[in-house]
Amino acid sequence: MKAGREFGVMGRRGLLGGIAALPVLGAPALVRAQGAGTFPARPIRMVVPFPAGGATDLTARVVCERMAAMFGQPVVVDNRPGAGGNIGSDMVAKAEPDGYTLLTCTIGTASINQYLYSRMPFDPMKDLTSVALINEVANVIAVPSNSPYRTLKDMLDDAKARPGALNFGSPGNGTSGHLCGEFLKFKTGVNITHIPYRGTATIIPDVLAGRCEMAIDNLPGYLPHLQAGRMRALAVTSAERWFSLPDVPTVKEAGVPDFEAVAWFGFQAPSRVPRPVIEKLAGAVTSIVAEPAVVDRLREIGSAPKALGPAAFDGYIAGENTKWQAVAKASGARLD
Repeated sequence: MKAGREFGVMGRRGLLGGIAALPVLGAPALVRAQGAGTFPARPIRMVVPFPAGGATDLTARVVCERMAAMFGQPVVVDNRPGAGGNIGSDMVAKAEPDGYTLLTCTIGTASINQYLYSRMPFDPMKDLTSVALINEVANVIAVPSNSPYRTLKDMLDDAKARPGALNFGSPGNGTSGHLCGEFLKFKTGVNITHIPYRGTATIIPDVLAGRCEMAIDNLPGYLPHLQAGRMRALAVTSAERWFSLPDVPTVKEAGVPDFEAVAWFGFQAPSRVPRPVIEKLAGAVTSIVAEPAVVDRLREIGSAPKALGPAAFDGYIAGENTKWQAVAKASGARLD
C-alpha cells in the first residue's frame, strides 16, 4: 500500500469512531435478496477523487466501513485527487465494469465540472452510472477567529470597497465551494479572487494563519475549528439554517436573495456494470445510510443523510445539472 494514497477503511478508527463495532442490521438476508450471484467475491476499490480529510473522504469512509462488514470483503479507499475530482472520476469511468471499482462522486464530478471544463476526460452522463445518493452538506463561508469580519455583510462591504483585494479558498476548481463563490460574486457584484487548493486539508492552515481571507467549502471539515473558536462562520449556503450551526445565518438571511447551494455525495460505477450488481450495491448502501448509528455519524460530521437509489439519484442529478449549468453560464467561470 502507498501511504496517503491507498489504504483500507479499517485503518481509520479514530476518524470513524465506533461505527465498525456496530452490528450489521439484516445484512445476510439483504445481500441474498439482491442477487448478482456471489458478488462481491474479492475486495472493492472505492476511489475518492479528493484528498483525505475532506467531506468527500469522510462520507466515503463512514459508509465503506459498513459495506465491508456487510459484504464480508474489504472496501479499500483510494484517494486520487486532482483536476477538481476529474482524475479519480476518469479512473473509474475507464475501469473494468465489474462493480469492483466504484467512485465517491460529488456535485462537482457528477454535475458542475462538465459546464466548466472545455475538455473533459470522460462524459459524466454516459461513462458513469448512479448507485446511490448518500448525503447533502451545506457549504460554509468561514474566516479565522481574528478576522475583522463579524458578518457576511462586513466582508461584502469591504470587497466592494476594494475590488480584487480579497480572496477565497475552495478545495479545487469545479468544486461546490468554487461555484458557490462564483455564484456569490454574480449575485452581489463583488470581485473576490478564487484560490483553488488541493482539498479541504490544505485550505484550513492558510485560513487559520490569515494567508487566505476566507474559505468557501463543505462544512464538515470546518466544524471542529468553528466549535473550538479557531474560525468564525459568516454564513451557510443552504436554504435554511443548518442543523449543526443553528446560530449561523444563511446567505439569504445575510441579504443575498435567492441564494441556495448544497454539496452532495454519492456512489457511482462504470456505466456498463451489470444491473443486478448495481442493484445489489444500491440496496446495501441505502440500507447502511438508514442505520441509526450511521445517521448519527453522518450528522456528527455536519451532513444530512439523504439516501436515494439509482433511478431517484439519476433524477436528482438531472435537476442539479439544470441549476449549475445556468450558474456556470451566468458567472462566466471556465476552466481549461
